[in-house]
Amino acid sequence: MHSNRVRYQRLLREAEGYLELGLPHMAIETLHKVDEPGTLKSKQLYLLGEAFRAQGRFQEAIEVLQASVEKTPSKIDIYLALGWCYKRTDRLDLAIEALQKGLEIEPGQPILHYNLACYWSLAGSKDQALQCLSEALRRDPDYREMISDEHDFDSLRADPDFQALISVTV
Repeated sequence: MHSNRVRYQRLLREAEGYLELGLPHMAIETLHKVDEPGTLKSKQLYLLGEAFRAQGRFQEAIEVLQASVEKTPSKIDIYLALGWCYKRTDRLDLAIEALQKGLEIEPGQPILHYNLACYWSLAGSKDQALQCLSEALRRDPDYREMISDEHDFDSLRADPDFQALISVTV
């Protein structure tokens, strides 16, 4: 029993390593060695979702990430990954919903506020976008450095309220 747990943990770390190296296909191969089909655990599902996401296989990623969040609904990383995939499948409504669920769990996470600002901006909801961006910047001013390269805010760049928000010095 102990050796199975050790093997499981080793394979998960190996898969994480492959993802960090940008080798999602190797991560997938490794994750398929972990358990028999049908017995996948939340962490394994999450890593599999991340590997599919890295390969641009967004619908497959969504399926396993949804299964992961059902098993472990308290991990915001899963909601972030789901939101990212939903955005790329043109489901901004579901991307926003996923991140809002993440905020219910950890309301102080600036990454959730920042990504929500991006999604609200893309959805054409200026007020929500500015509110979320303001909250992200309040919680972590370093996010200010990413704004100029963030294409999700292109529709807001000329807006005076957006300009005022991003020009505030901290």
